[in-house]
Amino acid sequence: GLLKSSVHCILVTLQRQNYLTRNEATGRYVFSPKLFSLANMAISGLKLREQGMPYLLALNQKTALTVHMAILRQNEAVIIAKVEGASVTRLATWVGKRMELHCTSIGKALLADVPQDQLRQKIKPRGFTRHNENTIASLKRLQEDLAKVVQRGYAIDDEEDEIGLRCIGVPVRHPTGAVIAAISIAGTTTQITADSVHQLAEQLKNTAAAISQTFVPAPSTP
Repeated sequence: GLLKSSVHCILVTLQRQNYLTRNEATGRYVFSPKLFSLANMAISGLKLREQGMPYLLALNQKTALTVHMAILRQNEAVIIAKVEGASVTRLATWVGKRMELHCTSIGKALLADVPQDQLRQKIKPRGFTRHNENTIASLKRLQEDLAKVVQRGYAIDDEEDEIGLRCIGVPVRHPTGAVIAAISIAGTTTQITADSVHQLAEQLKNTAAAISQTFVPAPSTP
């Protein structure tokens, strides 16, 4: 029911974004690998969300903080689940939102195991966008921060993305040890104080470990 000119504009746009490719011999448009990658992301995200949601809800009940789950796609953290906290302060996040890696706890948690020689490539497309004076703005500082993440087992966004907000992020691992996602809790600096970070991080790590266990096949009954 659309005009041919309108359809052509849509097809050209999708082609330029690499979601379609055009067969020069036939003139027909076909799906590109990028579209299949998008579908795979949605499928894997739904599975993780389904398996992790009961644990995210439980964490939300324990902490009264906003809980997120995200997966790493190319150079961004993509939120696949969110449970709103009890605070009147609402975070500007939603399922499907793409988050920067260098200034968010969930992004840094996803980068925990990325080899040093690949780290620059993960950050390069978006760069070190500076949101305020707390934001990490160099590769060296990010490497130093990620070393701390590996050492203590959790990442912190200490007003790096937004003044007045503090977040803690932890990687979620497959039984093989690979990081497959990350979860975080977020709140104001009065909700997540410097003194409460460690205790909250332990709860977060316990939740991540419980989610990881859902990927282990249950033993068969004789």
